[in-house]
Amino acid sequence: MATLTMPVEQKKKVEQEALITGAEAIAVACKLANVDVVTAYPIRPYDTVMQYISQLKADGEMDCEYIVAEGEHSQFEIVKHASVCGARVFCGSSGVGWMYAMEALTVTPALRVPMVAMVGNRALDDPGAFGVEHNDALAVRDLGWQLVWVNSAQEALDTALIAYRVAEDRRMFVPIALSCDGAFLTHSQALVKIPTQEQVKEFLPPYKRGDLLLHPDNVISVAPQVNEDWVMEIRRQNFEVTERACDVIREVYADFERIFGRKYGNPFFEEYMTEDAEAVLLGMGTLSTPVKVAIRKMREQGQKIGFVRLRWFRPFAGDELAKTLRRFKAVGIIDRDFSFGSPHLSGVVATEVRSAMYPGDGARPPVLGFICGLGGREVTLPDVVKMSEITFEAAKGKSQPLTQWIGLRG
Repeated sequence: MATLTMPVEQKKKVEQEALITGAEAIAVACKLANVDVVTAYPIRPYDTVMQYISQLKADGEMDCEYIVAEGEHSQFEIVKHASVCGARVFCGSSGVGWMYAMEALTVTPALRVPMVAMVGNRALDDPGAFGVEHNDALAVRDLGWQLVWVNSAQEALDTALIAYRVAEDRRMFVPIALSCDGAFLTHSQALVKIPTQEQVKEFLPPYKRGDLLLHPDNVISVAPQVNEDWVMEIRRQNFEVTERACDVIREVYADFERIFGRKYGNPFFEEYMTEDAEAVLLGMGTLSTPVKVAIRKMREQGQKIGFVRLRWFRPFAGDELAKTLRRFKAVGIIDRDFSFGSPHLSGVVATEVRSAMYPGDGARPPVLGFICGLGGREVTLPDVVKMSEITFEAAKGKSQPLTQWIGLRG
């Protein structure tokens, strides 16, 4: 039997597959993106990406400055300054480690530093827990960070490349936090298609700061003390970035599809079985797996339920999301976070969605909030069925508590 051979030119464009975790997928993305400076400080569940990058460097597969800092604060300060000097950078953390770096995280957007950071979503101590919650990453939602959640190792790799392209776009120059649910994604293996270096080179141009480069030959001020003279104007300049963020993200996703052939559709949220749905659940991250399984089972029983998964939390595509959600009779928001003292004592996502639904004409369906899966607790099929049933009751016009905790023991 004759053996079919493939031209060398065509082989270069063929993606390979590898069985890797979500954290390792992001490490591979850093390698493909030719990241210049990586800082590291171990904290679970983020630390697996740090370990994999160190292995890639030790094996000679990745060329970068790899700096082990003495703490999370220094880790983020190092890459912040390296980025201002023209280096493509990567770092990350989890839970209380992310919070320990808060001073550095706060000043990074105002300095227009386009770093990409991974957040291995983890509950904030105390009590101690390694399991997933989203409050760590959400702590920077009002500071100018862009926030995106992924639900698979493949999406983690792809979105890391997309994040560099978005962050380094001269119209943006902002940091992006790439959120990966601890354990469920960071430590779970899956087959991932790894693009070629040629594809990535076409998609991701070199990082250039232009006249914003900190260099002896380019005398500029970074982080000057301006007080009441200029703070308000600087805040307004940063605000202008958020006004154009959605357009830039759409452009980047379209180019990603053109080069890599993978289509994500709407960059900001995914719809699942919503075409004829009467009610939908909405959430972020890996809870989409049990939710989709439960929805398929309920669909087999004739229940018209769907699911909407948020990807980008910042920028929040509020108008577009509100237009979508107004199609349904009721919406149930699953929060893997908490917001003590918030309106209706709901989670962060439910509060944001209600805010997005308020302006504009047209009917607004009831929006219920569910707090579920904190501390890494499984969001089970019975949990999803229960939340769906409550949402259906609201769709029928029956009054329901606006916030409920699902899966509590005792």
